Amino acid sequence: MSGGLPFPASRMSFPSSTVMVALAAAALLSGCGLLPVQNPPAPISEALVEPIGETAGEPLTMPPVPPLVQPEGQEAPKKPHREVTRPKPVQRPESPTPPPPPPPPLVATRPIERSQIHALLDSEVARRNGKVVGRAVDMVVDAGGKPREMIVNLQGFMGIGDRKVSFPWSVFRFTPGGKQEPIVLDVPAGELPAAARPKAVPLSGSAAASPATRLPMLDSDVERPNGTKIGRVIDVLIDRGAQPQAVVLDLGGLVNTERRSIVASWGALRFVTRDKALHPQLDLNDAQIKAAPPYAADKPIVVVSPPPAAAPASPASAAR
Repeated sequence: MSGGLPFPASRMSFPSSTVMVALAAAALLSGCGLLPVQNPPAPISEALVEPIGETAGEPLTMPPVPPLVQPEGQEAPKKPHREVTRPKPVQRPESPTPPPPPPPPLVATRPIERSQIHALLDSEVARRNGKVVGRAVDMVVDAGGKPREMIVNLQGFMGIGDRKVSFPWSVFRFTPGGKQEPIVLDVPAGELPAAARPKAVPLSGSAAASPATRLPMLDSDVERPNGTKIGRVIDVLIDRGAQPQAVVLDLGGLVNTERRSIVASWGALRFVTRDKALHPQLDLNDAQIKAAPPYAADKPIVVVSPPPAAAPASPASAAR
């Protein structure tokens, strides 16, 4: 019937709602399979390490490592070259060079106080009581340079008159002080032993003795070892013990044109026999003579002598 009313809406929707419910239930079941299933946690237990392929009590050995074989034709790599830095030596400051030693003196010198010596020439000779009997004019020495006699110019002594006589050196006593004090004839008058009695001296002024063993010192020429003359003896300086200490030499006309005197040490003299006569020698050259201080009455007495020989260098100092 085409003209009738349509079916009610409730009837028409019933079948479709049933289908929708079925579809929703199916979808729900299928969606539950997609969610992860949560299992309960497993119990915790300690892990046990079990040895693999080892026997109890045997040490663990590693398999041998095959040596590295260098392929032929390929050089081994060179070790890197490291430059060794050496410490630089410490340069110490050089010590200053010591100044050279002064040159040795040309002559050795020794001062003598006038109050310690007595000049011989022209000194008064007196007795013990102080009476002057004459003047000393010379002394005689032997080949060793030892005084043996003194020549005195007597003034009427013992009836001989004003003549030169010689006395033994041992009978005289010297008081230092230049020529202010007389030389004392230290024997009583008229009591001279035979050996000490005065002997007449020839007019030449020399003692009557062999010239090869005795030498009058005054006016004798002092020479160098080569025979050249240095000067003439014009005086002898005697100490308190009656020992000669020095001779005064006149150098006029030899080294210097002007007249000059020096004092030479008695110990530096040497007495040699030549042509059957004694000759005094002194080893001083021209430069040493010029360097010697002059002798004068108003100046200190300075005695000169050759310088001492230089000591040989020790092996230790020579090796330096």
